[in-house]
Amino acid sequence: MILVTGGTGFVGSHLLFHLSLEYHRIRATYRKQHDLALVKKVFSYYSDHSEDLFRAIEWVRADITDISELHIAFEGISEVYHCAAAVSFDQKDYSLMRKVNIEGTSNVVNLCILKSVNKICFVSSIATLEMINPGVPITESNIWTTSKGKSAYAITKRAAEMEVWRACQEGLNCIVVNPGVIIGSGYWKNGTGKIFSKVRRGLSYYPTGKTGFVGVNDVAKAMITLMKSSIKNEGFILVAENLFFKDLLFEIADSMRSKQPGKKISVAGMELGWRLSWLKSLLTGRKQELTKDAARAASGIKLYSSEKIQRSLDFKFSPMITVIQETGASFLKDHP
Repeated sequence: MILVTGGTGFVGSHLLFHLSLEYHRIRATYRKQHDLALVKKVFSYYSDHSEDLFRAIEWVRADITDISELHIAFEGISEVYHCAAAVSFDQKDYSLMRKVNIEGTSNVVNLCILKSVNKICFVSSIATLEMINPGVPITESNIWTTSKGKSAYAITKRAAEMEVWRACQEGLNCIVVNPGVIIGSGYWKNGTGKIFSKVRRGLSYYPTGKTGFVGVNDVAKAMITLMKSSIKNEGFILVAENLFFKDLLFEIADSMRSKQPGKKISVAGMELGWRLSWLKSLLTGRKQELTKDAARAASGIKLYSSEKIQRSLDFKFSPMITVIQETGASFLKDHP
């Protein structure tokens, strides 16, 4: 039986759909009952038989930081897709991310070893990789030399990776994937889904940065293909294209027939922006809308190479313009 942790998350829900097309014995973890509706919604984008596919999944309430709950989820499991994570660019969430991303991943891989699981695929991030030479694409070998200047999220995901590689040394067959910024349908109130919501409402500015992007369905397909293969104990960058945020936002606007953002905001402007956002948060007690880490991620220029997975599996990524158009169409369907 296959286990997917974080089954109600953005990647987890799309992964479950693709797994449900091929496998009949799937178990997935969730924490909140109402999040299951989002998974059903994701399934409905891609199939007329979404209810049947959803019902075939065995759902288990389990928090990855709770060993007793995880023990139940791991009964009879042969393969694990570890998608559960805490994602935030807010330094205030550092303790939460340490607990979920590091301690939770340690719990998952330890149970994989204890239960003699055959193989695990862990969803990490391109945030754990280092740019060594500006303008030269980052590869899987670009390992950090220091955590200085890294976001709290990146630090905890890198530490989570180390837990996976530690388990690899103890005999567990492991795959680590490092997706770029993931674009896809269904989760409009958080992550990249919020970008579609903001562009639809009217976004005036675009940042000057550039980074790697990938469609969520390609992430799911790559994970499944890697788990089916004989490849083990290796990491893979999953990036379809390196795009400027300007081009991304323009394509998103076009996909929803909305107005394109017309003003460029400089690096200096982004630096001022996160400081003003911090001050507003301090005065109002509300969550900071633009954090330092998010501002710098949107202003920096980093290129990523997916040559390894393309060479190893002859894997073909969907063009980002197609991914964006399909996601925009889903947004309009949900928000007529």
